[in-house]
Amino acid sequence: MELVLYTSAFCAPCVRARSVLNDAETLLPQALISEVDVLSHLAEAEAAGITSTPTLVVRRDGVEVFRASGVPSVQQLLAAAALALD
Repeated sequence: MELVLYTSAFCAPCVRARSVLNDAETLLPQALISEVDVLSHLAEAEAAGITSTPTLVVRRDGVEVFRASGVPSVQQLLAAAALALD
């Protein structure tokens, strides 16, 4: 399972979303968790269809199974991650 948080440097909600993702990292040790700064990785963000930050994308075997913009709660993040479990 892969959790990707798309952020930008000047995004206050991104700071809160990053904190939630850090909390989830301890609860989901099997997950590959990454953060992508959309300004530094513009082509990747465009290819992923990112239109706002923060945006969380959850993938299973490279296939997107969940996407949400805004700051998720830990419970929402865990529910999204459950969609990526085999």
